[in-house]
Amino acid sequence: MSDKHVVVIGSGFAGISAATHLATAGYQVTVVEKNSTPGGRARKFESGGFVFDMGPSWYWMPDVFDRYFEKFGKKVADYYELVRLDPSYAVIYGKDDTLNIPAELGSFRQMLESIEPGSGKQLDEFLSQAAYKYQVGIHDLVHKPSRSLLEFARLSLLRDLFRMDIFQSMSTHVRKFFKEDKIIRLMEFPVLFLGETAEKIPALYSLMNYADIALGTWYPKGGMHKIIEGMVSLAEEKGVTFQYNSPVSRINVSNGKATSVTLEDGRQLDADVVVAGADYHHVESQMLQVDYRNYSEKYWDTRVMAPSSLLFYLGIDKKLKNLLHHNLYFDEPLGPHADAIYTRPRWPEKPLFYVSAPSVTDPSVAPEGKENLFILVPLAPGLSDTEELREKYYHMVMDRLETLSGQEIRSHVIFKRSYAHSDFMSDYNAFKGNAYGLANTLTQTAILKPSLKNKKVANLYYTGQLTVPGPGVPPSLISGGVVAKEIEKEHKIRKKQ
Repeated sequence: MSDKHVVVIGSGFAGISAATHLATAGYQVTVVEKNSTPGGRARKFESGGFVFDMGPSWYWMPDVFDRYFEKFGKKVADYYELVRLDPSYAVIYGKDDTLNIPAELGSFRQMLESIEPGSGKQLDEFLSQAAYKYQVGIHDLVHKPSRSLLEFARLSLLRDLFRMDIFQSMSTHVRKFFKEDKIIRLMEFPVLFLGETAEKIPALYSLMNYADIALGTWYPKGGMHKIIEGMVSLAEEKGVTFQYNSPVSRINVSNGKATSVTLEDGRQLDADVVVAGADYHHVESQMLQVDYRNYSEKYWDTRVMAPSSLLFYLGIDKKLKNLLHHNLYFDEPLGPHADAIYTRPRWPEKPLFYVSAPSVTDPSVAPEGKENLFILVPLAPGLSDTEELREKYYHMVMDRLETLSGQEIRSHVIFKRSYAHSDFMSDYNAFKGNAYGLANTLTQTAILKPSLKNKKVANLYYTGQLTVPGPGVPPSLISGGVVAKEIEKEHKIRKKQ
C-alpha cells in the first residue's frame, strides 16, 4: 500500500491513462467523474437497440494503443477486437464523384496515378518523409513534458526538428508533391483533426498522412467506447477506484500544495497529488482561487481553439446504400467554411460535413435491418446554438446527403438526437464549447502549450487535450503517461508495510 493518494479529475482517455500508470507505479488512485459513465467525449448512449458513440469515431495510430496496453502486460485483443476498414473511407466531391480510399498501399498509389500521372512516385517520397516524422514525433517528441527548452537541446533532436518541417505549412508542403485539387484536398484532410487549416498547421503533421495511408483506419467491434471499457477494466485491475456522478467544485490549497478536492455534494477527498484531466480552463477558473491559476482569462481568450461541432445521432429504419463506414463530404469548397470557423466565426453558409455509418461494419450497433448514423459539422467554438439553428442545419445537411447518396433518408429516421456547443459545455465544461481542444498551431506546440504542471501549486498537474501533446485520442493516451512520469519523479512514494 502506498503512502500517497492521487485524485484524478475526469475519466477521459488522458485521465484513465494517468490513473493506470500511477496505480501500476504503486500510488493509491481515485478517479472522480462528473458524469454517470466513464469516457468523457468517448462515452456511449443507447436507444431502441441503437448504440451510439458520442464522440471519437476514427481509430488511427493502432501502434499507440498497442504500446499502451503492452506497458501493463496486456494486449489490445484482451479487451476488444479490431478490424481494418477497406476501403478506409469515402471522399465525396460531388454527385457521382466519389473516391473510395483503398487500404492497400499499392492500390492507393494506383488511384493517385489515375488522377495525376506521376503522383505515385511523389507519394513514395511524401510518405517517406511522413514516416520519418511519425517515428520521431510519435515515438519521441510527444512523450516530452515540454516544461523546458532543454528537453529539446540534444544535437540529434535539433537535427530532427529541422527535418520535421515545423516552420513550413502543411499546405505548402503538400503542394510540393501534388498538383491536382482532389489529391491536395485528400492529403490535407487529416489535419482537420488538429484544429486549424492546412495553411496554419506545421508540415510536421504530414505524420498524420502516414498514420492514415500506411497504418490504416481501424474499428473496434462494438464501438469506440469498447476502448474505454477496456481501459477502465485494466485500471480497476491495477487498483484504481472510480467515483461517478462526482463533479468537483473546488481544489483546496494550503501552503502551496493541494490538500484535497471538494465535490459538489460536499464530500471531500484528501489528496497528496491532484491530476486535472477535466477541461483545463474550467479547472483553473472554477476550481482554483485566482492566486493559484497558471493563466488569466486574457490568456485563454487569445488561444486558438480547435473547432466545436454540431452532431446528429440518427437511427434509420432501413439499410442505406452508397455509404461506407466513414464518409467525408467535400462537395463544397473548404475555404468559406474554414473562414467561418477560424477567421470570422459564424455559422457557415455551405458547411462540409462527415457521416459515420458504423452499422455498415458492425451489425451489433443497430437493430437488424436498420442503420446507425453519426453526422458531424465542424463549427467555430464560442457560437450560440439554438434548436432552430440545429434544425436548420439538419435539413441543410440532409438535403445534400440524400442528393449525393441518391436516396430518401429523413422519412426513415426513427431516432434523432442533436448535440452542439451548449452540450459540450454542460457535459464536459468545454471552454467555448470546443470539441477537440487546443489547435496544434506552431505557436501552440510543445512548450508553448498550457503547462502540464501548475506553477504555484506544487502537486497539481494537468493532462488531456488542452496540454501536451495535444488533441486527439492517441495524444490523450500519451498525455496521461507523460504526466504520470512527472509525478513519479517529483512525488516519490514509500511503500507501507
